[in-house]
Amino acid sequence: MKISLNWLRDFIDISKLPAQGSPEELDVLLTNTGLEVEGIEPHDKVPGGLKGFVVGEILTCEKFEVKEKTLSLTTVDAGLDEILTIVCGAANVAAGQKVIVATPGTQLYDKEGKELFKIEKRKVYGQPSEGMICAEDEIGLGTSHDGILVLDTQVPNGTPAASFFDIAGDLVLEIGLTPNRADAASHWGVARDIRAVTGLPIQLPSPALVIESNAHPIAVEVKDSGCDRFCGISMDGIQVAPSPAWLQERLTAIGLRPINNVVDITNFICHGLGQPMHAYDWNEIKGGKLIVDTLAAGTVFKTLDGVERKLTGEELMICDASGAIGMAGVMGGEDSGIKDSTTRVFLEVAHFKPERIRKASQIHGLKTDASFRFERGTDIQAKLFALEYAAQLIQELAGGKITSEPIDYYPTQVELVRIPVSVRRVQQYIGIELAAERIKEILTLLDFKIEADKGDEFVAISPAYRVDVTREADIIEEILRIHGLDNIPLSDHLSANFISEFPLLDKERVQLNISQILTAKGFQEIITNSLTKADAHSAIAKDLQFETVEILNRLSEDLGVMRQHMSFAGLEVLAHNINRRQKDLKVFEFGKTYHKKGAKYIEKKHLALFTTGLWAGETWSSAPTKTALHHLYQVSIELMRSLGVTEFETDTIENSSVFAFGLRISINKKACLEVGMIHPNLASKWEVKQDVFFADFDWDYWVKQEKADFVYQEISKFPEVRRDLSLVVDKTVSYQAIRKLAEQYEKNLLKNVSIFDVYEGKNLGEGKKAYSVSFTLQDESQTLTDKVIESTMDRLMKGFEKEIGALIRK
Repeated sequence: MKISLNWLRDFIDISKLPAQGSPEELDVLLTNTGLEVEGIEPHDKVPGGLKGFVVGEILTCEKFEVKEKTLSLTTVDAGLDEILTIVCGAANVAAGQKVIVATPGTQLYDKEGKELFKIEKRKVYGQPSEGMICAEDEIGLGTSHDGILVLDTQVPNGTPAASFFDIAGDLVLEIGLTPNRADAASHWGVARDIRAVTGLPIQLPSPALVIESNAHPIAVEVKDSGCDRFCGISMDGIQVAPSPAWLQERLTAIGLRPINNVVDITNFICHGLGQPMHAYDWNEIKGGKLIVDTLAAGTVFKTLDGVERKLTGEELMICDASGAIGMAGVMGGEDSGIKDSTTRVFLEVAHFKPERIRKASQIHGLKTDASFRFERGTDIQAKLFALEYAAQLIQELAGGKITSEPIDYYPTQVELVRIPVSVRRVQQYIGIELAAERIKEILTLLDFKIEADKGDEFVAISPAYRVDVTREADIIEEILRIHGLDNIPLSDHLSANFISEFPLLDKERVQLNISQILTAKGFQEIITNSLTKADAHSAIAKDLQFETVEILNRLSEDLGVMRQHMSFAGLEVLAHNINRRQKDLKVFEFGKTYHKKGAKYIEKKHLALFTTGLWAGETWSSAPTKTALHHLYQVSIELMRSLGVTEFETDTIENSSVFAFGLRISINKKACLEVGMIHPNLASKWEVKQDVFFADFDWDYWVKQEKADFVYQEISKFPEVRRDLSLVVDKTVSYQAIRKLAEQYEKNLLKNVSIFDVYEGKNLGEGKKAYSVSFTLQDESQTLTDKVIESTMDRLMKGFEKEIGALIRK
């Protein structure tokens, strides 16, 4: 939100602040109250603010001819240390004139504010020239270029042109307005916070309307409860024309384009008082009546921006006898707006329920200055004041006269919120002994009324514009922000009278532990956007269980839907890096996916791992190792073990559009991890042409598996024994089947089963492959004897031969 300092001065005399209302002073003051100043930008009435332009006097002027041109070589006193020599081509230049001089280093602009060129010392036709004597258009104060601008003045040479023409610029504060501070969405609102801190009075206009007649009344009928108050008035004899300079300056300073005097006044009221309003061409209101109601779903309405919009049937609409002429609180209709030919207007200021306006704004993707304020809540009690002030301005600036009695539909007076306040609790929560008088003073300066005052207890009545203040905690926040956080000293011994219980499951700690493990293994964390391309899901449609969540007010097609799968953003990151010759990558992300099931929306959290390129680079002692499935699988197993999970089931992933091949891990028949190679078709959609291995943890499930009650035991004093077997089996037999079978036949001594080689060849026979598997045995209570080892291995071999038809290669 932009706040003009010149405009702010209309409401409060900030020159009476200790630093005369300097931008730096206001920056600190407003930021401390919660209205964070994010930037301060100059705004010039004339492009460049006439910086470098001064009043000068031509001391001498000598004519000379060059290529059939008559030029003048002048000397000019511009109030500098040295007299300037300037070549001038204007016919009306003469000695003794007071002129405007652009001194060396001055930047010139065109009328749109674009930079033209900078004045430098140079030679013109062999003569030295150290500046420029300016015409009217060259300083941005007119369009004439017939000759130089000659001044009738005796001001000292060197007087800045900005001072001479009295075109002092403006400074604009960019305020980061939080959603709860709808009351501050105007210059009046910001002035109120300054008053609360400083005690300076607010200056408001006192409109006095003169009603000429009741010749042009407009009847108003409110059929929908979404409108709480509706004020309006008719005016005739309007002359639509450009606004005066002061009004145009107010609007352009905050980035608004002046349109005409009537429309500009409505914008002036919106940004000055925080009251959105609309002006209708009276002659376009059919039947002399306005109706606030909804229209049937599917009705087409053309808004002021020329776009035809299909209504849902829930929007509040402003209608006349022929149909809709405005979408309440959002945007007016194309036909009923103010035109150059308009002579009679109807002004409207209303109060609409915020949730209705927000919904309409979201559905149609219309974000206007009006909807911004309405959907946060406007001051229902200031409607008539805003209407009267706007009518008075139109009388003054557009020559209008009032030709109807003011309408004020306000059937149910708003009930102001009454909040019991305890001084003791205020002091307790703020942390200092703030006097009851100071507490009440702050609230009074914030327009709260104090009733039922018993000294240490009272009732605070919120002003209508403070829609966010409803509880005692909100009152305490108001007191604290105005008193100032910087004025709350920290004690030497910090303490609290409330201690929160520690959660049984600290999800953030679990996530941090897993992040540290992955970082130690060479993975880097990425954070990606949850939005993705609208057609991204089509590539993996058969793997998806739910509908896609679409963005109604999408910024672009590339950000059109919420992702249903974690592979999308990861592949995009890999593609970005691979295209920059970073081909060996290990990354992970904790992110969310979004799904729709009927009318229900589902949000899931995942841990996604991506690896591609080399798993280990080339060194003097080893060749480079290309990433394979077992690398990522082993990392996944280690993460599972760190979460306390050792028992799980494994199945192969088949017929998937996400994975070319892979494994699905389940716990108690709950699938919670998939790991495999991304399908080339999916990878190519993001222009990734190398193998990518991907693991997708259902993090919402896995984080619950973490066991905080660790049991420690002494490391065994007795040695491990390793035995290797080469098993020839059918190709359909997986390593997982061998591991499960081994654990089934030996539950006590078997500590680990791992595979260290897989071989397929003609020598083994058709449909066969050989696994080289190692078995680690250990007895926690004694050293294993050869007899026990041989007996254990013999039992394992018989089991393999019986269950999977293995041929043991001895």
